Amino acid sequence: MEKRATATRPRESREPRESREPREARRRGLTAVTAGGVGLQHISDLTTKEPEGVTAVEPVEGGWKVGVEVVEDRRIPSSGDILALYEAEIDTEGNLMSYRRLRRYRRSNADFGEAL
Repeated sequence: MEKRATATRPRESREPRESREPREARRRGLTAVTAGGVGLQHISDLTTKEPEGVTAVEPVEGGWKVGVEVVEDRRIPSSGDILALYEAEIDTEGNLMSYRRLRRYRRSNADFGEAL
């Protein structure tokens, strides 16, 4: 059996995902995804309530601003649940700098506009 010579192209080296992220995000120490998770955990720990999820992540001077929606009071039916929107500011290391509740509302009365 005859071996054929095949032309092989050098493989393009792919940079790891973290090195492809914008330089500013790397310089900050946290990516937007990581900042969102850290903010959610801080709000959950402080309020002792169940978070629904992260609603916004925004880079700010010295860190990140993270919006987190929390179930403050469960009702039956769930459309009666009382939700709250919290905002956490975290530094570039993931430390909580401040947090506050922006508003409370019934799940059935939630608006679809911007929260932060």
